[in-house]
Amino acid sequence: MTRQRSLVLVTVDCLRADHVGFLGYPRPTTPFLDTLALHSYVFPSAIVAGAPTYFSFPAILASRFPLALGRDVLGIAPTEPTLASALQACGWTTAAFLAGNPYLSQRCGYDEGFDTFRDILAEDLPCDSTSSEGEMDTHFTRLNRFLERNARRNERTAAGYEELYFLYCQWLASRRQETMEGLRPYPAADTIVDQASSWISSKGDQPFFLWLHLMDPHHPYYPPEEALAAIGRADISPSRARFWNASWSRGHINCKRLQRYRDEIVTLYDAGIQWADTQISRLIRTLQHSCRWDDTVFAVTGDHGEEFLEHGRRFHAPEDLADELIHVPLLLRVPGMNGTILPNEPFSLIHLAPTLLDVLDVPSPTTFRGASYWPDISKGQLPKLTAVTECIEGCNNPLQRSNRLGQRLLSVRDASYKVLVRFGNSTDIMFDLKNDPGEYCPLPRDAKPAERAQLLRVAREHVTSPPQASDPEFRLRACLREFCQQLSFRRNAAEPWLGEIQVH
Repeated sequence: MTRQRSLVLVTVDCLRADHVGFLGYPRPTTPFLDTLALHSYVFPSAIVAGAPTYFSFPAILASRFPLALGRDVLGIAPTEPTLASALQACGWTTAAFLAGNPYLSQRCGYDEGFDTFRDILAEDLPCDSTSSEGEMDTHFTRLNRFLERNARRNERTAAGYEELYFLYCQWLASRRQETMEGLRPYPAADTIVDQASSWISSKGDQPFFLWLHLMDPHHPYYPPEEALAAIGRADISPSRARFWNASWSRGHINCKRLQRYRDEIVTLYDAGIQWADTQISRLIRTLQHSCRWDDTVFAVTGDHGEEFLEHGRRFHAPEDLADELIHVPLLLRVPGMNGTILPNEPFSLIHLAPTLLDVLDVPSPTTFRGASYWPDISKGQLPKLTAVTECIEGCNNPLQRSNRLGQRLLSVRDASYKVLVRFGNSTDIMFDLKNDPGEYCPLPRDAKPAERAQLLRVAREHVTSPPQASDPEFRLRACLREFCQQLSFRRNAAEPWLGEIQVH
């Protein structure tokens, strides 16, 4: 009897498409995945349906656009069908091992459909036992406050004080014995793979769905020393990495000054990708040793990209939807299929979950917005596609509900052109992706009128599409969950004071 196939989905935070070898990056960031790609389906233009993480994952796991239930809804709604719950209902055992991203936690509903859900937060890591400096000398503290107060009287002296104080803080930190592991605020990929490998070894012949989320390329960038050595930069010390990260994170520095740190920051970022690649190879060795590799469908993708000043921005804030933020790698390995490089059509990750279910011969939930393209993919083909990406402009802290109520930012692209619509100021701009892949030169308003009209038509249909019948129920459940969480937080915050309340 043929054993049912299992599924492993690995998502890597901040993974840009143009920083993996199998899509042309020259630095050896993904030597293992490059080899795996030779026997897999490679999607040259995989596009996220939202960015960053909190706008991306509703599409990846629930095949739903992030704002479909309302811009104030965060994460997966209670009882909302997902890739995990669909497989769980059909007999698959399910597990998730996540590297501590707060937006993928149980609080946001991402445990929906998982028998085992392990969100490995920073408190699970061993504490860095390096000694602290203790309290600063009181006289120095008073002197510092005096200097700061006087420096703030004009802009030039304030900037000088800030620069000197930054350098002093970096000098103070350099006196400690630092390690990359001690500086990193989240678990590295080897920790996640260790736990997932133990779980795989305990499953026997059961079909399973395993989701891993790795954070290694996420800022702050503190890759293991082994990863730096693998890309030829064993010379980078923890103290230098800390200085570059601190400099890169400063809020009031212009691009010209930040540019001096860019190459080193990209090196740290690339080393994080390399470490994720190394640990993915370990995960596959576990599948092979457990005799599960030959019947396991394996997919690797990113939840969004990362910006390195291409348009004057850092990290991955939802201020724009340029390709460095929304274009991610996607690799799909299916047992018994040779795979190939697919046509350069924009494949939205809203189609990923239904496509994976189709590979496993499992029907998709009726709530899924995406469609399965497995019949085309299995033939090495893709039809003409458009990809929609949306977010709330400037929403940098979605855990505060008010931050989720801003204006929508929408991108629509096909293989040749891309339109970006800003609802905040009612503007749209269009780019020719073949002649201007960096999106530096918007086309004139009268250029390519037919292509612009078609992309704007897709945008209009997207924002005016009627809600599904189940949407109001899911929205209500999600809002009720958030209300209960806030109520619980307020009650817990009040508990230390309850003893002081006199009841008469």
